[in-house]
Amino acid sequence: MEYANSNDLGGKRKRDAFEPDEAENGGVDFALLEAIERSQSAVEAIDARAVKKLVLAFERRLNSNLEARLKYPEQPEKFADSEVELHEEIEKLKILAGAPELYPELVQLNSVPSILGLLAHDNTDIAIDVVSLLRDLTDEDVVEDSDEGAQVLVDALLENNALESLVQNLGRLDESDPDEMSAVYNTLATIENLIEVKPAVAELVCERTKFLRWLQNRIKAREFDSNKQYAAEILAILLQNSAANQRRLGQINGVDTVLQSVAMYKSRDPKSADEEEMVENLFDCLCSLVMPMENKEKFVGAEGVELMIIIMKQKKSAYGSAIRVLNFAMTKFPRACERFVDVLGLKTAFAAFMGKVPVHKRNKKESYQEELEERIVSLIASLFGGITRGSRRDRLLSKFIENECEKIDRLMELYMRYSNRVKAETERLDQLELDDLEMDEEERYNRKLESGLYTLQLIAVILGHLWSSDHARMRARIELLLKQHRLSKNDVKNVLQEYHDNIGDLDGPEEKERAQAKIQKFIEAF
Repeated sequence: MEYANSNDLGGKRKRDAFEPDEAENGGVDFALLEAIERSQSAVEAIDARAVKKLVLAFERRLNSNLEARLKYPEQPEKFADSEVELHEEIEKLKILAGAPELYPELVQLNSVPSILGLLAHDNTDIAIDVVSLLRDLTDEDVVEDSDEGAQVLVDALLENNALESLVQNLGRLDESDPDEMSAVYNTLATIENLIEVKPAVAELVCERTKFLRWLQNRIKAREFDSNKQYAAEILAILLQNSAANQRRLGQINGVDTVLQSVAMYKSRDPKSADEEEMVENLFDCLCSLVMPMENKEKFVGAEGVELMIIIMKQKKSAYGSAIRVLNFAMTKFPRACERFVDVLGLKTAFAAFMGKVPVHKRNKKESYQEELEERIVSLIASLFGGITRGSRRDRLLSKFIENECEKIDRLMELYMRYSNRVKAETERLDQLELDDLEMDEEERYNRKLESGLYTLQLIAVILGHLWSSDHARMRARIELLLKQHRLSKNDVKNVLQEYHDNIGDLDGPEEKERAQAKIQKFIEAF
């Protein structure tokens, strides 16, 4: 037995067969307007008494259906009517989405366990109804109207194992069926809504269920569809700020899975804006995944460095995303830096550094070009930090001598551009303080970082590496360019000093001390 869902994959209401065509009524669907008016008046009239009435009617239909199924387990025709009636009562509960302030009443009536229990109903269509209901009740626009009511409902859902029930139901849905495909989408939307209301759900759902494994399997599919797109988006959300989830996915071969998923786009571009968004989410997943040290190791072992270089060489739309992933993977991880040099990544990286960037429709924006510039500067700084000696270091340094030291010229060009930006922001902040706008040192520093100070500091660090190499030709070129721009070594020292003084201890006091000692050496060398 099948029932029409109120939501399709895009969250739009399906058009019923009996609805008159708008054109037949001069472009106005009067039946639809009447239905909206009835719905609005019903929502306006709903109160605690009405909630109780709805819940009692639902519980009656639920009990009738359970009794009929127990009495006639082998005779579906005997319980078919009770199933239709139960479906109708579940649909009626959706009216509560118009009054989220009454969610505490819904919870107090102990209806949440009954609703969630139906996710395991023998008739998959009843479970589909419940998923659609949960999506409506937790919809972002709805819960915004009553944060308190939303918190009460979400707490009740979690206490009654909603996450486990939703993920278990996912496992039995067949996406070759349009209604079940829609239910998958609604399940993902519901879990996202729960995370919006209670961010801790992002870790709870991975801790309590096999949701990460389900998402991992879903993004493996070769064919693109809206559920694969949504799975990639949810996975990116789960990984974004959770080291625990990053490690969990790494432990179930997640690094390799995500690499395989992005590898499909190494030599071709996405065919639509939605597919393009999915690819960006997959790269976001990779960036988060390679934060823990053990996952960086897995990334190198799975030839992730090689894949990112191939993507860059192909010059498709994922070019900038590949640089972003390499930047995350190589930060404070010498082995990735060494592999990058060994597989001839320097040529590709320095082509990007020199501005030889492929132009695609989406990356023509100035903001994209700037982000790419900042990422490649960070990548080169990571290379210098990760490769401290030997032939690899020599190969890296030699890049700045070839073609009449053009890379040093480019470095100084970037130094001047970001230096001017920071100066302009500093002057603006000074003016704000003159206008009696209170601002502490931390906020002032953060604003300067946002205006380009961080990239300026990395450029100064690269200059420090070049100067400290004791290469006469490099030093002469740097001094000449500083003189041409009416700067001195003291200007670079000042940037490095500010960087030194503001290094945090996020990685522990010992790491902070090491980082400061390295910068101090550059300051002294200048």
